[in-house]
Amino acid sequence: MDILTAKKLIAKHTLGHSNVIVNVLTAERYYRNKNDILYKTKPDDETENPLRSADNRVPRNFYGLLVNQKASYMFTAPPLFDVGNSSNNQVIADTLGDIYAKNCKDLCVNASNAGMAWLHYWMNENNEFEYGIVDSKQIIPIWSTHLKKELLAVLRVYKNIDNEGKTWDIYEYWTDTECWAYQKAAEDTIDTGLVAYSLFMNFVDAGVGEEPNQLKHSLGRVPFIPFPNNNIAVSDLDNVKALVDTYDKVYSGFANDLEDIQEIIFLLTNYNGTDLNSFLSDIKKYKTVKMESTGADDRSGLETVTIDIPIEAREKLLDMTRKGIFEQGQGVDPQPQDFGNASGVALKYLYSLLELKAGLMETEFRLGFGDLVRAICQAKNIAVTNITQTWTRTSIANDLELATICKDSVGIISSKTIIKNHPFVENAEEEEKQLAKEKEDQLSEMDNYKQTFSNKDSSSKGVDVNAKR
Repeated sequence: MDILTAKKLIAKHTLGHSNVIVNVLTAERYYRNKNDILYKTKPDDETENPLRSADNRVPRNFYGLLVNQKASYMFTAPPLFDVGNSSNNQVIADTLGDIYAKNCKDLCVNASNAGMAWLHYWMNENNEFEYGIVDSKQIIPIWSTHLKKELLAVLRVYKNIDNEGKTWDIYEYWTDTECWAYQKAAEDTIDTGLVAYSLFMNFVDAGVGEEPNQLKHSLGRVPFIPFPNNNIAVSDLDNVKALVDTYDKVYSGFANDLEDIQEIIFLLTNYNGTDLNSFLSDIKKYKTVKMESTGADDRSGLETVTIDIPIEAREKLLDMTRKGIFEQGQGVDPQPQDFGNASGVALKYLYSLLELKAGLMETEFRLGFGDLVRAICQAKNIAVTNITQTWTRTSIANDLELATICKDSVGIISSKTIIKNHPFVENAEEEEKQLAKEKEDQLSEMDNYKQTFSNKDSSSKGVDVNAKR
């Protein structure tokens, strides 16, 4: 790819990407409980008003809670894959590695914040399959215009600081056969500062690329896998941001009112003194105040004014806003509720909205995980036609009810199905192996027991015969 073509391509696809970055940064900020309330400026009239000096800014991390609920609900137990062969399943599990569960959680959080998460895979210098999560802000996908939407290429944009401390913008353009790398100084423009970046010069001797900024691969597709958050690939923040901002504003305003407005205000008429500290000291110590009288019609004295803050209205609004956050955000409100020995139906109802949201994500993520498993199988020379994915939800459940159902199902459904659905079983295959081992041990003990008593019977018979003689 010549530099002129690269400039046109990068300029075309980076147009408008800054808006995407701003939206993702906002969602990531809310996920870390850095809400807009922390960055709001006070109105000028309140800044100059000595009676309005309080400036409490109290963010509530409702959004972070909603995202973490979904990630924990769906990926505390990550999806399992079955390609129809136990040994091949083990190869896939080994390739995914110990970090697989964490990557699943990170994909969920990234997709929730950005609307779409991205996974990149490659073959390392030892020709081994590796994969990792890419920051969604770095990825600009290029899709086909066909009804069957396909990923044609990916433009990855990120920053790099060299050994001299200079910041560079790096551009990687990936297709199904190769990757081209370019860079420019952060202060330059694409038209004037874009140059080839020798990112792959270590691979030239191996014949991987014809140019230092070119990398050829034989993966057969663009080595980036999208994981959309839902069917329209939008952030979870879109549905709750206005409600969260309202809650923060009302709650912080209420705290300001309590701090600014005292419960009792003293009205002094013809007070015999100028020092208010002395007035407060006399009130506390002597329970009296010196006043000056000017005549019979004098109104000198001390009065108190009590200011009532509309607490009920604020509490009602906060309750309504909180309820709206968990309805719009499709989560589970963690406020204490009397569920005690609630049945499985009641507990499922508690998770109904979260399950709807999780179902939308699962539908999209199944496609991504399917592509990942097929990429692993291709790298390991494993023939695969069908991939069975097993997803497990992590939620509060009535274990006694589930165990009773499993017990009553013996003889009606297969033992394997019962084992899979038993609340104490985490891995059905391992549980089946353990049951088989225990059964073999029991049979072995029974055989030893029978053999022992058989020998005793034989020896006792021999003693009886000798005794008769």
